[in-house]
Amino acid sequence: MAAISKNARTSSTTQRFYCPCGGEIKMKTLFEDGKIKNIAECEKCKRTERRPSDFS
Repeated sequence: MAAISKNARTSSTTQRFYCPCGGEIKMKTLFEDGKIKNIAECEKCKRTERRPSDFS
């Protein structure tokens, strides 16, 4: 039996972030003043931060 190559392996996982309020954090892209901004927003409390790690 042949071994599977390292490129054929699929181990894709998505990292989920959670707000202290218990809601899930989603990344959103906004277009303001001719620039693209990425923000993290909590679905439950609608709090926005620059990165998901800023919610801690």
